[in-house]
Amino acid sequence: MGREFLDVFEQWADSYDDTVIGHDAEYKEVFVNYEQILEQVASISFGHVVEFGVGTGNLTVKLLEKGLKITGIEPSEPMRKIAEEKLQGRASLLDGDFMVFPELKNPDTFVSTYAFHHLTDEEKGEAIALYGKLLSNGGKIVFADTMYESEQEYKKAISDAQKNGFLNLAKDLQTEYYTTIPVLREIMEKNGFAVTFSRCNEFVWLMEGVKQ
Repeated sequence: MGREFLDVFEQWADSYDDTVIGHDAEYKEVFVNYEQILEQVASISFGHVVEFGVGTGNLTVKLLEKGLKITGIEPSEPMRKIAEEKLQGRASLLDGDFMVFPELKNPDTFVSTYAFHHLTDEEKGEAIALYGKLLSNGGKIVFADTMYESEQEYKKAISDAQKNGFLNLAKDLQTEYYTTIPVLREIMEKNGFAVTFSRCNEFVWLMEGVKQ
């Protein structure tokens, strides 16, 4: 359920915000257009928004600026503490993950950035099925994450990282559960979502699904 990577984020909490603004050369391209990606996710969200993987609260801030009601789900206590300091009580932050979380009342949009790859493809399917049951028709899933157009593109990304000497990035791409757009499209459509994908940078795509 993604919690096997929790130690990584608890160690990363204090430096995460520096990474996303490009201070880490290995991950610079992953976070190109970071602020615009968050803005785009926020701009197409509505109503009661449930955010998975709040992290340090960067997307949450954008959602609050849109006047949306936010329930944030974050399994890492150090990350959650940083977010709580940043948000100053303006959003409800709860312990949980993509698949195990407190009862939610009338969610309209599920959002997440840079986190869905913590689930295996099987777990992604289970999570999407769960969200589909919780959303009414017209409800949305809006996830921005690293994903690939094909398995070949995924393997090329690993090879390119190795050639560039970005060994931590290459290890990350091989260790976590990065998937392909065809796999996600099949999962979404199987669970009653009309889905579109738009590219945000070399690594990240935005997936918008609307419950039919």
